[in-house]
Amino acid sequence: MSDSNELFKRRRQRNRTKLRKTANNPVRLSVHRSSKHIYAQIIDDAAGRTLASASSLDADFKSETSKTSDIAAATAVGTLVAERAKAKGIDAVVFDRGGYIFHGRVKALADAAREAGLKF
Repeated sequence: MSDSNELFKRRRQRNRTKLRKTANNPVRLSVHRSSKHIYAQIIDDAAGRTLASASSLDADFKSETSKTSDIAAATAVGTLVAERAKAKGIDAVVFDRGGYIFHGRVKALADAAREAGLKF
């Protein structure tokens, strides 16, 4: 019997394999969420480097609420990572949701990044 962590790893690997097959752009926006914070990174897979990142732990993070794990925090992190990507000249990315369902905080981060100017 598989535990939930192993099933999550399978979903994440399945998602990344599909991204590599279908995407022409090697730059991806990867999302990680925990129970207390949310993190986003723009990763160049060809070079194996992180080009830009943002999280609810950053000093630049300004949320309307004091919470760091709600939809408002995810929206702020999405906007922040998009601004940092635009400053580095990155316009288009591939969205990597990992093993998470595209719903709630993950969707809020993606929508905020789109509104701030990233294309995916």
